[in-house]
Amino acid sequence: MRVLITGASGFVGGWLASACAQRGDYVLGLSRSGTLNSASGEGVALDLGNAPALTRLLAEFEPTVIFHLAALSHVGRSWQEPARTLDNNVNGSVHLLEAVRVAVPKSRIVWVSSGEVYGSDAELPVGEQAPLHPASPYAVSKVAGDLLAGLYTDAYGLNIVRARAFAHGGPGQHQIFLVSNIARRAAEAKRDGAQSLRITTGNAATRRDFTDVRDVVRAYLLLSEREVAPGVYNVCSGVSSSTAERVAAVAAAIAPIEVEHVVDPALVRAHEVTDLRGSYAALKAATGWEPRIPISQTIADSIAWWEAKLAQ
Repeated sequence: MRVLITGASGFVGGWLASACAQRGDYVLGLSRSGTLNSASGEGVALDLGNAPALTRLLAEFEPTVIFHLAALSHVGRSWQEPARTLDNNVNGSVHLLEAVRVAVPKSRIVWVSSGEVYGSDAELPVGEQAPLHPASPYAVSKVAGDLLAGLYTDAYGLNIVRARAFAHGGPGQHQIFLVSNIARRAAEAKRDGAQSLRITTGNAATRRDFTDVRDVVRAYLLLSEREVAPGVYNVCSGVSSSTAERVAAVAAAIAPIEVEHVVDPALVRAHEVTDLRGSYAALKAATGWEPRIPISQTIADSIAWWEAKLAQ
């Protein structure tokens, strides 16, 4: 297949490009940098805000499948830069949908949304029919893109599946995200031969449903197949873990180094969803997908990745 990935130079985009290449697809990766970590394809530097260029590119490439990953995706930073987050995520979504409508309306689109669209009012585990109640500027931007994708599906008959991906991580993730950040700290402690490690976080009780990026990418590939009906599918583990539990998992991975977990009040967000856990029943029914990789392995693999990175 001819596959186009937006946000291809990002963390998930890199894993997805590699998985598509292994499947035998030819990959065209769009990003501002134009980089693509795949031997079977090419990277193109293109901002989704450039609507005419995007439309021309889609018409020329004629992708079989489009994976839309491009977004500013950090909840905390969206509070610091709400206008930039909304501008980037919503406008990019509109331009892509219009380009698809005009140039390649028959392409299959896997539209990556977020579990953050549900907010804190949903009954857990949350299913796809739950009302949307975003609790951050990032979540608002993802709700807008999600609803626009649904509108274009209904109004123009576009072939879109919306993947509401809950929190995920793994080897290679940017250190701004919690699991990668504490994995790097653990790798540094091992490298330095430290006897103890102090890890500082925000709210230790905040819970999130967490899935390994390799399981998430496998879900996206399954959703790209034509026999899966257009609609909304949660991509999640069905289990939530707290910040404290994730720090404890890091401590177990680097024992006998002693880990002290400290909560910094300055890092505690006043308006935060305390627990978010999803149901992947619809995804399983449509594709047979289930998560395979436990968070303990994700953390161990992330520490190993950082060890190798720091040794370079």
